[in-house]
Order: sequence, then C-alpha cells, then structure tokens
Amino acid sequence: MIQKICRTLLYSWMGFSTDFTEEKPNKFILALAPHTSNWDFIVGLLYSYAEDFHCNFLMKKEWFFWPIGSFMRSIGGIPVYRDKKMKTTDVIANQARQMPKFRICITPEGTRSANPEWKRGFYYIALKANLPILLCGLDYKQKKIICHRTFVPTGDIDKEMKEIKEYFSQFKGKHPHKFAI
Repeated sequence: MIQKICRTLLYSWMGFSTDFTEEKPNKFILALAPHTSNWDFIVGLLYSYAEDFHCNFLMKKEWFFWPIGSFMRSIGGIPVYRDKKMKTTDVIANQARQMPKFRICITPEGTRSANPEWKRGFYYIALKANLPILLCGLDYKQKKIICHRTFVPTGDIDKEMKEIKEYFSQFKGKHPHKFAI
C-alpha cells in the first residue's frame, strides 16, 4: 500500500522518472547530488519506498529533536554531530564491515548551499569498509533520478573526488545556483 502511494506521488503527481542502471549490491554507499533543497530528502524518501529500496541516511543532528527524531530514526536516519570529533567515518565503516547488508545514502556536499569543498566522509567510509559508491544524480530539469556509475575508491582522493564531481556536474538541482563543484 505504502509503495503504491509513494509511486503515485513521485511518478504521477511530481512527474519524476528513474534511470538506474547500476547493480545494487548488499553493501554500498549511495552518493546523492546535487543537494540544493529540502525537497531532495522528500524525493529520495519517496523513491526508496516506491522502489522498495531502503537505505539509511546521514543527516545533521538538529533534525533529530522530539518528536521528529523518533520518526527520522524509524525511516533510517542517523544523526551526525558535526561540532564534535567522533570518528564517525570509522564507526560507520566498522558497522558496514560487520553487517551482512549495509546501504547508506550520503550527500557529499554536506549542505544545501553552494559548497565547492565537498565533505569526504562518504569516500573514507567506502575506502575503509571496501564498499562501492553508487553515484546517483537528482536532476530536477529532467525530473529524473539517475545512477549510471559505480565507483570503487582506491585512495587517490584528490583525483577521484575530481572525477566524482565531474560526474555530478551534468545534473541540475532544484536550485542550480546552490550547486558548486
């Protein structure tokens, strides 16, 4: 029932479609960009339920207040405490190694504002846990959710972050002026 409602909302009412050619292994990181609006979360959540493709996600801790915090956790939210040095990438990578199934969505920009200095946590988690990164573009101009590339990090972070940003440069966020690579 919930799947049908989410399909109707995302595909019929909002007019989105998908072009997801990559395999979805049991363990991966889904890097989603551009992230320029709170609507990105709604579209992503609708997609996950419409396609029965559940992923955990990282979100700043400020969204985890009562009573919304309980709801956010129930749908897969993991709070990020950005003001503390907590070795979050180590903790998440360790969880990924131990679990038989691990899927997490992370927005590399780390904010909805223009930020050419993308966060590298998603890359380090994938590297430490030996996970592939599915590069998923949210294109509002085409109204498509697109994933045509799986990326396996090697440790050459400067070179590979440039490649990742180049891949995402083809997509238009809801507010394109807030997307910077």
